[in-house]
Amino acid sequence: MDLALFYFLVLGFAIFMYVLLDGFDLGIGILYPWFNQEGERDHLMRSISHVWDGNETWLVFGGVVLFAAFPAAYAGITSTFYLPIMLMLFALIFRGVAFEYRFKSDTSRPYWDFAFSAGSAIAAFCQGMLLGSIVQGVPVGVDSLSSLHWLTPFSILTGFAVMAGYALLAACYLFMKSRGRIQDHAAKLGKRLLLITILAMVIVSLWTVANQVDIRQRWFSGLNFLWLSPLPIITLVVAVLAWRDLNSHATGTVHHEGRPFWYAATLFLLGFAGLVVGLFPYLIPRQLTFMEAASPDSSLLFLLPGICIFVPLICAYTLWGYRVFAGKVEDYQEGY
Repeated sequence: MDLALFYFLVLGFAIFMYVLLDGFDLGIGILYPWFNQEGERDHLMRSISHVWDGNETWLVFGGVVLFAAFPAAYAGITSTFYLPIMLMLFALIFRGVAFEYRFKSDTSRPYWDFAFSAGSAIAAFCQGMLLGSIVQGVPVGVDSLSSLHWLTPFSILTGFAVMAGYALLAACYLFMKSRGRIQDHAAKLGKRLLLITILAMVIVSLWTVANQVDIRQRWFSGLNFLWLSPLPIITLVVAVLAWRDLNSHATGTVHHEGRPFWYAATLFLLGFAGLVVGLFPYLIPRQLTFMEAASPDSSLLFLLPGICIFVPLICAYTLWGYRVFAGKVEDYQEGY
């Protein structure tokens, strides 16, 4: 139980780090069509050129933890959602290729721009659909190759919600890392995306509570809502603070360029916490808990040294990448 819970927390940490870090650079691709003046797209690409591939390390790490520590859940999720997972991976591949070739191309650059933007949008949408499909429940014994059970109105809604959230992270990141025209445009987009993201969070939450009896009981039975009410209250407060900082740029008042990004990250953390509250202790809702899906204790103990070595290592070079290259954005953002 203790080892299984430890790996469950490690898996949750890996998922959150991936969503936060790869979320904003996927969001850069989603926002790509809204930045088309001279030099803007070059700025967007270079602002993430030093971190985008390292961010995806968390996706690989999370997949390894799921495969090694919870093989039953890994088998169930990958077989049930084979098509959207493969579509997401192909989109990430095309996005990565486009990222590298765009800087080396001339006449074909518009095609690589499209591949980068489309790959980012499709990958984010697929991740949102996977989230929605898992939350609404995984059918038992369904052939994923002949069924589109994961393609529902709710999963489509969560797909667009995740796209909006990633775009919000990207807009706040650009607000922090840019100057002049790009920063102004990022602030305007950020305010619109903040409203869309909060609206999507409300709709998804209400839809989930209305249709999932277990989650509704978890939130509203007894005094549970009283204890859990800080989550929606803090979410609203953080959203107001993010709006204030983004709007202060337009009014010409003193603003803090880095705070909106961390407010947006906090919104994701609060949403993730609400999701865990509703689904715990399930990895596959109403079918498989993390205790039932866990590997034998001998296997979990065998993995422990590697986890203890690689988690701090990945965290260290992630932090190093952002700290060392943080100032280099200034070199090419002037004039934009």
